[in-house]
Amino acid sequence: SGLFCDKSTSGHVAVHATHTLSFQAAKLAFLMPENNIFVGEFHILDIGLSRQYEDEEAAVHEIIDTAIIKAIIKTRNKFSHKGNFGHAALIAGSYGMMGAVILAAKGCMQAGTGKLTCYIPSCGYDIMQVSVPEAMCKVAGDKFIEGIGNIAGYDATGIGPGIGLQYGSAALLNEIFLSENKHFVLDADALNVLAADKKLLGEIPGGTVITPHIKEFERMFGASSNDFDRLQLAIEMAARLNIYIILKGHYTAIITPPGKVYFNNTGNAGMAKAGMGDILTGMVTGLMTQQYPLPEAAMLGVYLHGLAGDIACTKYSQQAMQASDLINCIGDAWKLLTQ
Repeated sequence: SGLFCDKSTSGHVAVHATHTLSFQAAKLAFLMPENNIFVGEFHILDIGLSRQYEDEEAAVHEIIDTAIIKAIIKTRNKFSHKGNFGHAALIAGSYGMMGAVILAAKGCMQAGTGKLTCYIPSCGYDIMQVSVPEAMCKVAGDKFIEGIGNIAGYDATGIGPGIGLQYGSAALLNEIFLSENKHFVLDADALNVLAADKKLLGEIPGGTVITPHIKEFERMFGASSNDFDRLQLAIEMAARLNIYIILKGHYTAIITPPGKVYFNNTGNAGMAKAGMGDILTGMVTGLMTQQYPLPEAAMLGVYLHGLAGDIACTKYSQQAMQASDLINCIGDAWKLLTQ
């Protein structure tokens, strides 16, 4: 339905489809934003081919589904205590940007971490204590974060939402990279700092997770002429730096150092709002504290984040839903996956 043909100057005809039917398995081209006008919604039809080859051979690209995610989720022992689920840290926020750390902190707690400590500037102390009473706070700096001290005792640390790009941000990241704690999730202004300091970019500890949207990715690694080239560049940089890249978009891609790419199929356009990425940073950090290994922590975080967004969309609409609405739906998303 809704077909439109566009004849290029070379004489080739491209169909602008609202629905595409394909056989047996999804194609990589269906997941690329630039092809959306030609693909629309795609539907995979099982035509009865043997699954043996698909099951036995490793694939470079894989779409995450509910079965994969349910197999990742750990069952909680009824005798467990908060110490069993890790201690997370968030280094986030600045004057006028305390909302970012609040959203990240709530996402981290909703992901199930046992304890959370937030490193924030003093200007946001009262805001933080009232907004997220479950989190502990450590003051580092006045209007911006500086001089955080030893962070070796945390199981994972999320860094970047709302920290700003003021003088001293690069030194802060350098201090963090030199700490004994090497389990990091980097987002937002942390990525912008790295984009401006290519030497520091090369010093990211191995095993770090970065969560850029396309523009942040381009600032860090350079622009690409198309989505396929950008994905290939992400694969190359993940291998070169030994990091995990969560390249955010409609089909968010999780790129691993060995070159495996997982595409997420939850989420919707209503999530194109401020604060959504801060929540994801907190969620992935919170899952890492619970000893979910990589890339499973990233896969579960992205899928759960998108599923909560889909639930929020049904309640509030794509237009009206906000980041806080997604947070309020994370519990419902967990229930769908665990009950």
